[in-house]
Amino acid sequence: MELYSDEYFMNEALKQAQIAFEEGEIPVGAVIVSKNRIIAKAYNQTEKLQDVTAHAEMIAITSAENTLGAKYLTDCRLYVTLEPCTMCGGALFWSQISQVFYGASDPKRGFRQTNPKILHPKTKISGGLLEQECGDLLLRFFEKLRK
Repeated sequence: MELYSDEYFMNEALKQAQIAFEEGEIPVGAVIVSKNRIIAKAYNQTEKLQDVTAHAEMIAITSAENTLGAKYLTDCRLYVTLEPCTMCGGALFWSQISQVFYGASDPKRGFRQTNPKILHPKTKISGGLLEQECGDLLLRFFEKLRK
């Protein structure tokens, strides 16, 4: 795997999702990259923080903005293991992030089902990156939850 490839960064997001899995959170991980450098890493923490807005993307956006000292992420890419929801899509719109890569689709709550035009018009979107690996982690989590 080439260093700084999209697969490399999605694997870094998967590592974050694994942390969420181990902590009993829905296993979604995210990283934000600027100039081929990870400037933010995050995973879902809605249970830990008792905060329905503590999605991996929301935490990563805040962290990246703090790292850059700016509210816009126009030269940044987000890698997230699950298609963002409408809330996260709205935050990504306001951050003006340049590109979003997601792994698994979310046919129930993903932004493409509920509000496909929510991302900023200049934001490029790519789905299905390491989709199998991302989806498998989610399936394992929900199977474990049902037992």
